[in-house]
Amino acid sequence: MSSSTTGITKQRGSTSFDGRSQNRVGWAMLTPAVLLLLVFIVIPVVLAFGLAFTDAQLISTKAMSFTGLSNFQRLFSDPTFWRALLNVIVFSLVVVPLQAGLGLFLAILINKKVRSSVFFRTVYFLPVVTSMVVVSLLWMFIYQNNGMLNVLLEKVTFGHWTPVDWLNDSRVALAAIIVMSIWQAVGQHMLIWLSGLQTIPGELYEAAALDGATGWKSFAHVTWPCLRSTRNMILITITIAAMGLFTQISVMTQGGPRDSTTTVVFEAVRSGFQQQEMGYASAITLVFFILILVITGIQRYLTREK
Repeated sequence: MSSSTTGITKQRGSTSFDGRSQNRVGWAMLTPAVLLLLVFIVIPVVLAFGLAFTDAQLISTKAMSFTGLSNFQRLFSDPTFWRALLNVIVFSLVVVPLQAGLGLFLAILINKKVRSSVFFRTVYFLPVVTSMVVVSLLWMFIYQNNGMLNVLLEKVTFGHWTPVDWLNDSRVALAAIIVMSIWQAVGQHMLIWLSGLQTIPGELYEAAALDGATGWKSFAHVTWPCLRSTRNMILITITIAAMGLFTQISVMTQGGPRDSTTTVVFEAVRSGFQQQEMGYASAITLVFFILILVITGIQRYLTREK
């Protein structure tokens, strides 16, 4: 065997060894994430699906037994569940377009090359980095009878405003939650829109200007089509977040008054951890999972690339 052949063989062996070494390093780095996903996502989801067909309780000396579809029959005949579902649908229908639209509007304003853009970007994003629990507690004070909102409205209307107990009035409680939720999360979507805006090449705007397209025409024919991927991602993320409304309800209203602000996730948590009916709570989460899956699938179909 010649020396050149021996060198090539050694080189191939070294390359193969490096490849195996890289694979081992890759698997070693991947393992912690996979284990965390298995422990905190996959196993709980599988358990929830199984528990939905049982009468499992959180703390009980009674052995768990298979109950078939009884949890689902009880769920679909429960008026509280339908009220929770209606609240979630109303919340999503209002929050998704308003939050996305307001976020885009702010992103366009901040995308201008002005000196104060960094300041406003920070101000708008500040609520996002604040805990939702803290935000909810602050807005509870704002919404009180003698809170800042009622005082402000009284000043603006020169004393003609009658104070409203926003969170204890079933007519306006959900609307109050909606306003607070939009305010809290709009900064996050503003940043996502902004990142999308900054990926649009300036040459497209120059070409559009040469064709006489400025202002609204430039937005409609250049900006909006180029934001397609960003738009789809924001639509899906806001929808999922809106459907999973929980923290604000848990802190501010506990689903009241008279179930006017209860949600599906809140009902699942209340059934599982307060009433200790894990089987029924799992049935709620299973139905909710299927609902989210269907809505996301419809959104993906409607926003697919044609």
